[in-house]
Amino acid sequence: MTTTLPVKISFSLPDGWQAAPPDEVGAPGAAFVALHPASIDGGFTANITISGEMRNDGATLSEIADESVPRLEQAGTVRIIKKVDAGTPDIPGLTDPPGILQNLVLSTTLRGEPVELCQSQLYLGMEDVHSPAKRAVLEFVLTAKQNQLDEVIDDFRQFLRTVRPADDTEA
Repeated sequence: MTTTLPVKISFSLPDGWQAAPPDEVGAPGAAFVALHPASIDGGFTANITISGEMRNDGATLSEIADESVPRLEQAGTVRIIKKVDAGTPDIPGLTDPPGILQNLVLSTTLRGEPVELCQSQLYLGMEDVHSPAKRAVLEFVLTAKQNQLDEVIDDFRQFLRTVRPADDTEA
């Protein structure tokens, strides 16, 4: 079942990306999915997903990023390639401190064939102004095969640069 984000955000998709219903593309826990049809390879389409939740447990964004590993390990072997603070001019954070960017590789199967999927995950936290102990944590994920990555990684960065808290007057 498609979820909703705990806060409203706005963003723009780069050219060549199309929104898709999360339930229909096998991402029922996501609030938003975008596909890059030009990148289809062996039945896999590079995609961007957005999900989020409210947290009040005091976990750091780095610890929250770590939580994605056991989730993904249900589908195969996971290797973390890189984990860094985000919030540079290329990837502006929505909060202070900045977000966490984590790159990993998932070795799994697709239609019975072995495949390695690369993920670039960005975690951003937005504190509740009325209750600082609570915050929304948003997860933005690019998933692509290694040979698709060069074609879509710059689009993902471009997409992340457009993410902003939505003005209450925005639809």
